[in-house]
Amino acid sequence: MKIKKYLKEARLAPDSGDKIEYMSLRDKMTSNALVNSQRNTPGVACNYEADITRLLAVFESLKKSCGYRLTLNALLTKILVEGLKEAPRLNAHYVYNHHATSGRLIIKKHIDVSMAVCLDESKTFQIKIMHLEDKTLQETALLIEDAKRRLKNTDLNDLMYEVSRQRLIGELTHGRILTPLCQSVSACFGKGKVIHLSQSLKSDFLKLTGKKPFYNPDGLRPEELNEGSVCFTNWGTLYDNLNTNITYVPPVYPQVFLFGVSRTKEKEYVFKDENGNLQLGSKKILPLSLVFDHKIGGAADIMPFIRKLDEIFENPEIILTW
Repeated sequence: MKIKKYLKEARLAPDSGDKIEYMSLRDKMTSNALVNSQRNTPGVACNYEADITRLLAVFESLKKSCGYRLTLNALLTKILVEGLKEAPRLNAHYVYNHHATSGRLIIKKHIDVSMAVCLDESKTFQIKIMHLEDKTLQETALLIEDAKRRLKNTDLNDLMYEVSRQRLIGELTHGRILTPLCQSVSACFGKGKVIHLSQSLKSDFLKLTGKKPFYNPDGLRPEELNEGSVCFTNWGTLYDNLNTNITYVPPVYPQVFLFGVSRTKEKEYVFKDENGNLQLGSKKILPLSLVFDHKIGGAADIMPFIRKLDEIFENPEIILTW
């Protein structure tokens, strides 16, 4: 084997004709968050099968009479918030130092839900719905719809660039130099560099097109792309015939809890009627994945959240009081 071919094989170089996709700015931000999560979060996942047969009936009735656009996604967000009120240690950030094997749990005052929103091009984008701890079901639904609307009015490339710049400055203020330096070099050089207009070119471009500058008051703000106090992901909205369940997704560091929702499924079951005869029935099951950072403690920390879920699904009329 020739030395050139040997070196190519050794570094797993692509072959002629292979398709190469370089990471976008969105991909870089997402990948960085997920790698940090895997490195810093020893996660524990438990699967909760929610019987939402009665809840759906109450929800459909409320949806017809409420006078605003109510989605199941908004209802599940409110259920998440109610559960976090009973388990405040899940609504927190854990800052951990590997070298000192020490850290601190920051229990957040506000419940800010990081939520994956599906864009037109079938890509998901994480945005933060803020200060939900004292919001009614209607206010929660309206806030989510407003955030989706403002997302469409936002120049995402410019917004992500601004958020990335803020995070680099944050790394530097904590005395971390190597990572920001490598990220800056990667963003400015090579085939995977981030293409960004200079201020003068951007000004000329905006004058020609008549577009508004980067910060659109009716768009998303940079802080709405930062990590919330908890993560909510709903795979069920991506595919109507989804036949898989979320089993594990790491909480986005420094968050300590992730609430994962799959697709509602019809399940048959056997029960006894009032005469003691066996009957065959069906119920609607919504698989939920509850993932938490084991550093905060053990199962006792998530039990208040689970008990609250039990209370809501067993007495779904409670949503009418929200």
